[in-house]
Amino acid sequence: MTFRAAWLVLLMFAVVERAIAQSWPDTVQGRQAAAAALLRFEAELDASDSATLVLGRWCADHAMATPPSIQAVRDRALDKPADRTVRRLLRAGQGEVLRYRRVRLACGSHVLSEADNWYRPARLTADMNSRLETTDTPFGVVVRDLKFHRRTLDVRWLFHPLEARPRRGAGGLLAIPHAVLRHRAVLADGEGAPFSLVVETYTGEVLAFEAQPPAFAVSR
Repeated sequence: MTFRAAWLVLLMFAVVERAIAQSWPDTVQGRQAAAAALLRFEAELDASDSATLVLGRWCADHAMATPPSIQAVRDRALDKPADRTVRRLLRAGQGEVLRYRRVRLACGSHVLSEADNWYRPARLTADMNSRLETTDTPFGVVVRDLKFHRRTLDVRWLFHPLEARPRRGAGGLLAIPHAVLRHRAVLADGEGAPFSLVVETYTGEVLAFEAQPPAFAVSR
């Protein structure tokens, strides 16, 4: 556990939007276990250039689906034109065409993340652009030949299991909101040129597995 990750998780407050029924008990131990799991998940995201690969490993490690493969479900009806901030972060001129893609990444029945992605088609190959336009293949899979690197711009914790006190009794389940974590990151190719800005919202479904005792006590 890094100091930065521990500091973030201890400062964030709970945002209860929609509870999902899981096996995490609403007790001190259950909340510590949920906090520890989210810290591990965040550490894996921090250590990787591909969120898609992290989600695939996470799904496999926790036996969340068979097979534990990540599927992208694209929302083709939604469009968000790039604003000046997006263009600045991607170093795209005012006249350069930028495209937008909104996908949900799922493992089996579990939607693990919802991602907004603005990208520069001029930095991709014709085949990559065709696959992004005509298929639901995850973005990271399509562009992996670019040997890209990920630079995280900011991380926002939307749910902190330790913030609220547990209800009396051990029979209740922890109310886990729809969104628990949000990342904003830029992907750059092997030449260092940014070609994609992603805003990834990770859902409470990342905790859709049997609760385990934390390997360490998460204290306040």
